[in-house]
Amino acid sequence: MADEQEAWLGIDLGTQSVRVLAVTGDGTVVGRGSAPLGGRRDGDRHEQDPGEWWEGVCAAARQAVEESRGVRIGGLAVCGTSGTVLLTDVAGRPLSPGLMYDDRRASAQAARARATGLAVQDTWALPKAMWLVEEYGGLPEAPARAHAHLRVARPTRFLLAHQPDVIVTRLTGEPPPADSSHALKTGYDLERDAWPHPALTELGLPDGLLPDVVRPGTRLGEVCPAAAEATGIPAGTPVVAGMTDGCAAQIASGALRPGSWNSVLGTTLVLKGASTAPVHDPTGVVYNHRAPDGTWLPGGASSVGAGVLTAAFAGADPAVMDERAAAHEPSGAVAYPLVSPGERFPFHAPQAVALVLGEPEDDADLWAALLQGVAFTERLCLDYLHHLGAPLDGPLTFTGGAARSRYWNQLRADVLGRPARVPAQTEPALGMAALAAHGVGARLGLADVTERMVRVRTVVEPRPDRTALFAEPYARLVDELTARGWLPPPVAAHAHARLTRNTADS
Repeated sequence: MADEQEAWLGIDLGTQSVRVLAVTGDGTVVGRGSAPLGGRRDGDRHEQDPGEWWEGVCAAARQAVEESRGVRIGGLAVCGTSGTVLLTDVAGRPLSPGLMYDDRRASAQAARARATGLAVQDTWALPKAMWLVEEYGGLPEAPARAHAHLRVARPTRFLLAHQPDVIVTRLTGEPPPADSSHALKTGYDLERDAWPHPALTELGLPDGLLPDVVRPGTRLGEVCPAAAEATGIPAGTPVVAGMTDGCAAQIASGALRPGSWNSVLGTTLVLKGASTAPVHDPTGVVYNHRAPDGTWLPGGASSVGAGVLTAAFAGADPAVMDERAAAHEPSGAVAYPLVSPGERFPFHAPQAVALVLGEPEDDADLWAALLQGVAFTERLCLDYLHHLGAPLDGPLTFTGGAARSRYWNQLRADVLGRPARVPAQTEPALGMAALAAHGVGARLGLADVTERMVRVRTVVEPRPDRTALFAEPYARLVDELTARGWLPPPVAAHAHARLTRNTADS
């Protein structure tokens, strides 16, 4: 295990920023840096410029390394947004924009993929790969058009890359194999540990398009001199295969023992758990990542989240609004606070839209309804996982940007009717630092490493009287989602049955 003079670097490519942490083996953050990221949204489309990812990493890494001067960097790992892909040439140079995790332009391709028996969602990377091939590779002149703004030679072939692959290419000087976590939404079969080549060929993906795949924690190479000069990270620093940002947050929460769960609440809501076996869901709503040790990390991503607060209350002070919202428990309205149209978890409903039942009496009541609506959806996610037979008997941890709100943490624990741990450090970059420590050191399991690095700040206990108050509006939301045809009746019945028992972990 690394001593206190050694730190591990975690790099997190988020939607709005790049964040880098330097963390010692006992969880002390000795350096941090961040840099903003832009993007382009137009209807179903959401793109980012891959060049900005690298510029952001250079700026954020320099800050973190400068702050941690005098501490040796033992290794690093990179996480990215799940389902974000692009085309590159064989040297790893981008030929297309990065199609972001919530880009929905490939819904027709997703339907074709599902027709072959693959359980994919509209925003997953596989349909985006199909779209990219059709858009940039269908005509002889298309690849040249695709990369004309980059002023590189026209390629004779191109490759599919995930968001972190672009950064690892720049760090090590050569395109890496993909990690199996990011490859999951591109169709990689984690149970067979292989690409489903017959199905992918049927969908029109050419041979040689997809990268080789390795387990997270695998050593990919070392920081090259050119990258060292650009980032400040010492040349020769080991680079370890990462995981998606949701898995990175799970690692940062320490929720890696079977039955443990991490709820990541940021712009959207992601639940990730740990299990000795995959949790099978025929609808594909719940999918399973695989940990470096071969255990399983089931979970799903909802489109509800804190993003609705920014949209509805631009410029508001969250602490002030939280204090005002406390007078509205429960709110006079019931909200289903989707950030954007379409839901992915706890049900698949591309037609789903945000809704508010009833009339909030004022802005504070609406703020309360949105906070409570996210918590209700979070409870429904756990009810759905219980419906599938997932183990839920371990501790629950709250991470993500919203975990900074003490009020919302208490509200969520009350709605769920179960205690929740809140770590002192909740960033996915911490998870990547822990994965780097595990991948380079390899003397301890990842769960053991995280238990040394993750510091629990507090445990939030539910208040039974508040849990009872929220039962009726939760049931009302469940009934409304069912009536609209989004939530399957058997799942709704299971949620009602668990509500009657008044337990969230039975």
